[in-house]
Amino acid sequence: MNKYDVIVVGSGPGGYVTAIRASQLGFKTAIVEKESLGGVCLNWGCIPTKALLKSAQVFEYLNKADEFGFSVESVKKDFNKVIERSRNVAAGMSKGVNFLMKKNKIDVLMGYGKIKPDKLVSVDGTDYQADHIIISTGSRSRVLDSIPQDGKQIIGYREAMTLEKQPKSITIVGSGAIGIEFAYFYNSMGTDVTIIEYMPNIAPIEDEDVSKELQKSFKKKGIKILTSSEVIAVKKNTKSVIATVKDKDGEKNIESEILLSAVGIKSNIEDIGLEEVGIAVDKDKILVDKYYNTNIPGYYAIGDIVSGPALAHVASAEGILCVEKISGHDVQPIDYGNIPGCTYCHPEVSSVGLTEKQAIDQGYEIKVGKFPFSASGKASASGNKEGFVKVIFDKKYGEWLGCHMIGAGVTDMIAEAVLGRKLETTGIEVLKAIHPHPTMSEAVMEAVADAYDEVIHL
Repeated sequence: MNKYDVIVVGSGPGGYVTAIRASQLGFKTAIVEKESLGGVCLNWGCIPTKALLKSAQVFEYLNKADEFGFSVESVKKDFNKVIERSRNVAAGMSKGVNFLMKKNKIDVLMGYGKIKPDKLVSVDGTDYQADHIIISTGSRSRVLDSIPQDGKQIIGYREAMTLEKQPKSITIVGSGAIGIEFAYFYNSMGTDVTIIEYMPNIAPIEDEDVSKELQKSFKKKGIKILTSSEVIAVKKNTKSVIATVKDKDGEKNIESEILLSAVGIKSNIEDIGLEEVGIAVDKDKILVDKYYNTNIPGYYAIGDIVSGPALAHVASAEGILCVEKISGHDVQPIDYGNIPGCTYCHPEVSSVGLTEKQAIDQGYEIKVGKFPFSASGKASASGNKEGFVKVIFDKKYGEWLGCHMIGAGVTDMIAEAVLGRKLETTGIEVLKAIHPHPTMSEAVMEAVADAYDEVIHL
């Protein structure tokens, strides 16, 4: 029987990163994958969606060329080539992971993996043994009984990335990151888009000011938005899908060519051997401690299948911490209050820490600062004046409680706030750290200055 120190089940951004770190730490390592190296993120999520969004952004720029002093006679899009580029980007990244496996001498076991008692993993019927088994099987699109997906007219995110032709109209149910990004993409490409959101605001986990700004921007683009609304039934005919939507005023029907269900994710924990091994599960999540040990020694779980934000960078961090703890390193548990979130529509959205409402609800007396990109020289020069940076500080100690951004490039800017909060940086320290001019990032300093009544450019 093949014997390993570590076997990782699932090769998404949690799994493959975990395997590489395990190999670096001297463990004989194998990774199990049933489909394509890189998992959902590289093949059907983070990476190919960003390729689609870049195409949409380029298309928008071309259609606004006259604003930058250029005359473009006609801009023709090829939807199939846009999709093809996205798939090629994903394929290239998956090949890159394959290279990393070879470089780090990690055995790739292709096939369906199931865990078994006595620290065994079965891959298509062949058993492999390991001292440590790390489960990282990720998640998939959640299917509601009221919105049964058929993969053609009623679809999830995977089908939304590979449609054979561009739909004339699409209804998107749910306005988390997945729903928002596809709404932007299809609207930019010329599809008639309607968003239906159960909560009072789109992007409901974001600070309310950001949600309202995004809604204003999307409505300006022609996206129709229904909030505080619930899809209670869907009906198909040969050419369209009719969603029955209930809101405070009653029921209405929304008809479109395609309906995309973006109502969240479902953990991939069925039929992987959890019951046979005796691993504890609660509410669709594997129960783990702060170092990702399950209740059965030698078995661990990370990523979307455990509680916490279902984000690629979280899964990677959890996996690294898990194997470093196994190897005897002195590690500190992850601070889940300092995890950045990003949505890659245009304008982009990013955030970390507490929203203004959360800070008040937790009893903080706060200082709040906001700086609009309309007052930024770099934003004006680049033609991206939408949005703002909002910062929240504890009034007594200057602790950076939260940072919320909406605008061009803010998914790259949020790291400053994450690092600042990690290092317990105070508002005054951020304010006195000289930021380069002209940049989008100096809006962070300006927002902090606004919180401390020292803002110059407002």
